[in-house]
Amino acid sequence: MEGNQTSVTEFILLGFPLNTRTQMLLFGLFSLFYVLTLLGNGVILGLILLDSRLHTPMYFFLSHLAIVDMAYACSTVPQMLVNLLSPAKPIPFAGCITQTFLFLSFAHTECLLLVVMSYDRYVAICHPLHYSVIMSWRVCITLTVTSWVFGVLLALVHLVLLLPLPFCGPHQINHFFCEIIAVLKLACADTHINETMVLAGAVSVLVGPFSLIVVSYIHILCAILKIRSGEGRQKAFSTCSSHLCVFGLFYGTAIIMYVGPQYGHSKEGKKYLLLFHSLFNPMLNPLIYSLRNKEVKAALKRMLDKERS
Repeated sequence: MEGNQTSVTEFILLGFPLNTRTQMLLFGLFSLFYVLTLLGNGVILGLILLDSRLHTPMYFFLSHLAIVDMAYACSTVPQMLVNLLSPAKPIPFAGCITQTFLFLSFAHTECLLLVVMSYDRYVAICHPLHYSVIMSWRVCITLTVTSWVFGVLLALVHLVLLLPLPFCGPHQINHFFCEIIAVLKLACADTHINETMVLAGAVSVLVGPFSLIVVSYIHILCAILKIRSGEGRQKAFSTCSSHLCVFGLFYGTAIIMYVGPQYGHSKEGKKYLLLFHSLFNPMLNPLIYSLRNKEVKAALKRMLDKERS
């Protein structure tokens, strides 16, 4: 049996089992969402870079979140669009593994950045007098670099465990991109260690950080309720509600997919959930921050007025 095995050099992504007309419709719709994702996050990033009033720790972290969201979408959506146009077009083995690595890197980094952003809000609201000392630029840069480095290193661990596995067929991945669990199911060897590491990694970057965020926001809520000024309380609630929407969308879907019961949801259901996670989350984040944040809207207005004049 082992002598007759041949290594797989390419995979076929099954994507979504739909008729041609529906696939063309989805291609146009997802292309629009993809452009809106890049445009929305690009606008947020541009505003933060060009407007000196947004050169604060909170917007520094938000600029990196915008970069991660754009990279996150770019790691999965283009291949999905190709599959909608040419369902039978294969993806090379190296390209598939690279996509898995990039997706995990950006996903881990976003998890850690969201924790850093919640810590920033905790310090700003619970310790406002010491905010400038605690959240110095040196600390902000260190926290951001740490998030990027650990995100890449965690993905590298999965890559090192994935590469030695033999893939001898079948070569059809039941997903719209090379998602790590879907890829592991095609391996011709025991993947128990890999699956355990995926679960352990999910717990370390999802459950742990999510718990820290919940605790920090409990303290933030208590601090907000103690604010006597109605305007100050409203501003704090507005900023924190934007963050909570982003946290809920990102962690909620991710925990269901990678930490929840593996047999509690259908494969197709998790596929659509991951579509929401990788396409709609990055698109919604800039909308949430721009619609709920007066400073971002004011910066956008100043830039538009400047262009008109």
